[in-house]
Amino acid sequence: MSHAHPELALPKPLEPGALRIVPLGGLGEVGRNMAVFEYDGRLLIVDCGVLFPEDHQPGVDLILPDFSYLDGRLDDIEAIVLTHGHEDHIGAVPYLLRLRGDIPLVGSRLTLAFLDAKLREHRLTPHPVQVSEGASIELGPFALEFVAVNHSIPDALAVAVTTGAGTVLHTGDFKMDQLPLDGRITDLREFARLGERGVDLFMVDSTNAEVPGFTTSEREIGPVLDQVFGNATGRLVVASFSSHVHRVQQVLDAAWAHRRRVALVGRSMVRNMTIAAELGYLTVPDGVLIDVKKVDSLPPDEVVLMCTGSQGEPMAALSRIANRDHRVSVGPGDTVVLASSLIPGNENAVFRVINGLMRLGAQVIHQGNARVHVSGHASAGELLYAYNIVRPRNVMPVHGEVRHLVANGALAVKTGVDPDRVVLAEDGVVVDLVDGRARIAGAVPCGYVYVDGSSVGEITDAELKDRRILAEEGFISVFAVVDSSSGAVVAGPQVHARGLAESDAVLAEIIPEVTRALAEAAAGGVADTHQLQQVMRRVVGRWASNRLRRRPMIIPVVVES
Repeated sequence: MSHAHPELALPKPLEPGALRIVPLGGLGEVGRNMAVFEYDGRLLIVDCGVLFPEDHQPGVDLILPDFSYLDGRLDDIEAIVLTHGHEDHIGAVPYLLRLRGDIPLVGSRLTLAFLDAKLREHRLTPHPVQVSEGASIELGPFALEFVAVNHSIPDALAVAVTTGAGTVLHTGDFKMDQLPLDGRITDLREFARLGERGVDLFMVDSTNAEVPGFTTSEREIGPVLDQVFGNATGRLVVASFSSHVHRVQQVLDAAWAHRRRVALVGRSMVRNMTIAAELGYLTVPDGVLIDVKKVDSLPPDEVVLMCTGSQGEPMAALSRIANRDHRVSVGPGDTVVLASSLIPGNENAVFRVINGLMRLGAQVIHQGNARVHVSGHASAGELLYAYNIVRPRNVMPVHGEVRHLVANGALAVKTGVDPDRVVLAEDGVVVDLVDGRARIAGAVPCGYVYVDGSSVGEITDAELKDRRILAEEGFISVFAVVDSSSGAVVAGPQVHARGLAESDAVLAEIIPEVTRALAEAAAGGVADTHQLQQVMRRVVGRWASNRLRRRPMIIPVVVES
């Protein structure tokens, strides 16, 4: 199998008649999905999502794909094709539309509706092109066919992209639930028809490639929720993804059966479920939904709160409830259900929320102790079926960490795909389809772009490192006033610290050393304030390492008199 290599050079110009694929996110990580297709000088983008930050990225709100590859080529983009409405596939669209606002957005009815609400918040006017399974459209040199796939959100689509270089079938996120709640199964017959016609490159969801067997049907969650609702004696809180229409439907149905009322909590939950109900994807029994403001007026055993925060997001409703920072409270006798899986990297945040809720006295039911969630992604058995049905000439695993991509590639090989035709790429690694062969052609810069409040791309990894140091090691500031001509100290030095456990008396130990070092530097002819600041930084840093066994951030300030 062809492996991505960190020393890959920039790709050469694309050969005439060849198709180039540049993944800008989603390969080597779970999230930030985005791929750029290039043919005959034109570009087609498939998905444009966000990645949510981890603990080592303090203060970051979202992580975007690196759009720098598109610099100078925005006018070459034919459209953005969206496979489904999850944030890791549509969340970065507003940020790309800031660069060019009239890019057509191609997607299913629900996907475009979820995106439209998001774009309105950003004060952007979309240019939607609605499609459904079975539809075929042409965008410049790209001929697109859309195929129904089953996922944890309605209206998900796979897309077949045909150019003069061949046909690429991109599954998006999918699984093969044979008894889906909405009756919409993955269209394996269409997969087979495309396979008979010839799929030159199969881009396949890898998230559950390491999981043997088949993903459990969504229908198995209903009886478990029904049992939980039947056993609950107090207030019920159910946390899920704000776009998981099927899970919300099951909660509404269980609440109706057990004579409970449901309040939606969290702005994204209210927005998405309102859209889903208006479009007919969510059936709300009469009288079940109530405003969250009315919750306290009802007995606890008549209430269900459907909220966001199943991944431990600090500002989401469930985390705030666990921290007693929300108008909704839980306590002894209440039950909290986390109806979602753990996204890799979120484990610590989720466990913190579980511990916080249990500390308040609530019973917490989650995937580890009950079947309250099933994955939206195909397990290994389903992926084997997909490979045997499509019989692709080349395979490129997508959507997953490196271990998922490798496992998916190994499954393709087991079904008879030539190992040399399984391309393992990561973000930024360029893959060219030339004469029916897919090969790595080089790599382009593809870093993380951080959204921090209103700033986009202004926060760097170096600044995040500073934030981690401040959080973990604290900081020491050193201030001195020197004579402008001689460099001699005329006031100070003064030492201040934050985030250190040591007393002022301990910090005072360093003052004579700093004074001596500044005097020696001045005697040696050093009068430049920047050089004197570096002298102080080195002295304090060495002292902190030896005396305190820490490496705090050191902020030296020298002022001339």
